[in-house]
Amino acid sequence: MRLNRYLARSGVASRRQCDDLIRAGSISVNGLLVSELGCRVEVGADHVECRGETVELPVGLEYVALNKPVSYLVTRRDTQRRRTIYELVQERHPGTVAVGRLDLNTSGLLLLTNDGDLAYRLSHPRFKVEKHYVALVQGETKEATIQLLCDGVELEDGKTAPAKIELVDLVSLGDKVATRLRMTIREGRKRQIRRMCSAIGHEVLELTRYALGSLELGELPVGAWRHLEAQEVCRLRQHTGLPAEPA
Repeated sequence: MRLNRYLARSGVASRRQCDDLIRAGSISVNGLLVSELGCRVEVGADHVECRGETVELPVGLEYVALNKPVSYLVTRRDTQRRRTIYELVQERHPGTVAVGRLDLNTSGLLLLTNDGDLAYRLSHPRFKVEKHYVALVQGETKEATIQLLCDGVELEDGKTAPAKIELVDLVSLGDKVATRLRMTIREGRKRQIRRMCSAIGHEVLELTRYALGSLELGELPVGAWRHLEAQEVCRLRQHTGLPAEPA
């Protein structure tokens, strides 16, 4: 296993931060300081330390579903001391981290796990895992506009891939109208849904993710979390092309 992945799964820091620790000479393997980012370790055989403290992988894999509230950041630490999702899920293995991100004002399903293979496949666009949202957008969205979203819209980082868009209903907001859309995308660009809607002139007012691949939010209350059931883990791994049971 690559050293930075080993450190991240052990709860030391994110992979990027672990790379910084390696460069800084804070990591040793079998008593020798390591500075090469490509270093690999043999799990169960090599002894890894971070600043003199032994680093070990957690026993067993963990899978947690969280219904993220609005105004919570998906980060371990925030310099502005804003609330983070890790304040909501405190009883977890050190290496259990969020798969991807939902922005500050987006709510809904978030998966946390220390299953690195599953996390990689869920988040990498190569595997085209569907992400399902309900968006409330300003104004009345016409059929032709919805078709633009389905076909893909031009953003500053390129045209979006085809998406599935369904009009749910129109919502009265005083003297104004909003449209509720069900949206499914296979990419994971930063703030993608918001940017797509903005590009066609319909700003997002509310955004909730209700499913990720085969995993659904269900009736989980806002701010609450639960461990996935065994069959949910099997379906999710198979959905991404992995064996049902981790090796």
